[in-house]
Amino acid sequence: MSRIALLVGIDSYPNAPLFGCVNDATRMCSLLRHHYDGSPNFECKKLLSSSVNLITKQRLRQAMKTCFSKSAEIALFFFSGHGTVNSLGGYLVTPDAQQYDEGVSMNDLLAFANQSPAQEKIIILDCCHSGAFGKLPSVDNARVILNEGVSVLSACRDTESAVEKDGGGLFTSLICGALEGGAADVCGKVTVPSAYAYVDQILGAWDQRPLFKSHVSKLVSIRNCIPSVPLKILRLLPTYFSSPSDEYSLDPSYEPDAEPHNLKHEEIFEHLQKLRAAHLIEPIGEEHMYFAAINSKSCKLTPLGKFYWSLAHKEKI
Repeated sequence: MSRIALLVGIDSYPNAPLFGCVNDATRMCSLLRHHYDGSPNFECKKLLSSSVNLITKQRLRQAMKTCFSKSAEIALFFFSGHGTVNSLGGYLVTPDAQQYDEGVSMNDLLAFANQSPAQEKIIILDCCHSGAFGKLPSVDNARVILNEGVSVLSACRDTESAVEKDGGGLFTSLICGALEGGAADVCGKVTVPSAYAYVDQILGAWDQRPLFKSHVSKLVSIRNCIPSVPLKILRLLPTYFSSPSDEYSLDPSYEPDAEPHNLKHEEIFEHLQKLRAAHLIEPIGEEHMYFAAINSKSCKLTPLGKFYWSLAHKEKI
C-alpha cells in the first residue's frame, strides 16, 4: 500500500505574514519523499501559499478530506502556519480568515482522520495553540478522542505560541532533525513516538511544550535512516551468542595486530566492535574490547543487545 503526505505551508497572511512556513513544508517534503538510501517513502503533495496562490478555507478543507479519504498504509498531514483558539476550539488559520470564521476547525481535521480508511493517520501541526487539537468543547477537555491508528504531534500547548527561528518553525526544525536520524533506533527506523522523544529532550521547561497524542496498536517507521549497525551484522547476534545470557570468548587472535593473522576472527571482532559502539555488547572485566581480546576475556550482550538479539532470533530484522 502507498504512503501519502499532504504538506501545507502558509506564509502569506494579509495582516500577519509569516516567513518560514513554506520553508517548513518544503523541507518536510524533501525528507519524507525518500528514505536515507534514496528508496521511495511518501508520495507527497505540497500546498504552499503565495501572493498569487491563495489557500482558502474551502481549498484547505478539501485537500485535508482528500488526503484522509485514501486507503493508504499511512496518511500524513503537516501544517505550518497560524493557529488560533476560541470557545469553539482550535483552528488552522487561512489567509481568508474573518472574525468568527478563522479557518479550518481542528475538529474537522480530527473527524477526517478518525473516519479515514488509511491504516495509520499522522498529523503534525506547527502552529500556535496546536495543542487544542483533540480537545472538544462538548466533552471533558481532559480527554482526547482519537480513533485507533491516529497519532498527533503538535508544536505547543493550546495556550502557547509556536516559535519561528532561522527561517522556519523551531518545532519543524526539530522534527526534521529527528527524521534525519536524530530519533532513529539501532535499525535506523524513526517512529512518531521517537520523533516526539527527540523534540521533548531538546526543548526545555521554559520553551514551548510540544504534545504527543496517540491511539495506536503498533508502531510504524515514518522514515528509515542509516542503521547504527548494518542489518547483516545485527542478524548475526544469535550466531555469536547462542542465548541472551551467553558470553563470547575472545583471545589475542581476534585483534588485527596479532600475528599470525586470523582473518575470520578479525572479521568477527570488527563486527563486535560495531555492536559495542551501538551499546549492544560490552566487554567483561575490561573497559575496552581491545584489552578483552588481548587478555583472553569475554563480551556479553547489554539489555539493549538482548532486545535486538530477540528480534534477530525471531527473524524480525
